[in-house]
Amino acid sequence: MKQVLLSENMRNAWKKVKVNKGAPGVDNMSVTDFPQLAQNFWDDMCSKLIDGRYKPLPVRRVEIPKPDGGKRLLGIPTVTDRVIQQAITQVLAPIFDPGFSESSFGFRPNRSAHDAVRKVQEYIKQGYKYAVDIDLSKFFDIVNQDLLMQRLKQRIEDETLLKLINSYLKAGVQIDGKTEPTSMGLPQVRCRRETKAAIAA
Repeated sequence: MKQVLLSENMRNAWKKVKVNKGAPGVDNMSVTDFPQLAQNFWDDMCSKLIDGRYKPLPVRRVEIPKPDGGKRLLGIPTVTDRVIQQAITQVLAPIFDPGFSESSFGFRPNRSAHDAVRKVQEYIKQGYKYAVDIDLSKFFDIVNQDLLMQRLKQRIEDETLLKLINSYLKAGVQIDGKTEPTSMGLPQVRCRRETKAAIAA
């Protein structure tokens, strides 16, 4: 947790959240308003994070239409929680990323869909003729939270940080002003384009 709350780590987290922009969460605080408002509560919030007393707010749930006619669930955390989550990611990514497959490109630092395309092009030049595209339907909606926490505990010893991560899993979602529990799955945060589409809808 001390690594998460290091000033440089938090500043870098804020920079990434600021660049990504995105819509306000359930507290209606915008990315633009965050710096000034954060001055009033930041010290108290850090104390609560260190003591294990911080309680994340639920994510704002919206649905956006998919090209196939279905709906994609979108979870929009508050800007404060986005900054904290990004700070946690920056500390944990170097620990977990080396264990991922070299053929994995999604949602990883310094990797993108363009890298995946270049890899496929390499395989084509090597003579391969088939590509298989597999999408795990609603994967983020059905993640086993208990199993996820067990995996995290194998690599993380900081009980305060583990408690915080678990509290994010259990924070719930707010739908039409009513908060519903989240005992399974992860709230999804989509790209800025989809967030704008969701708000416009």
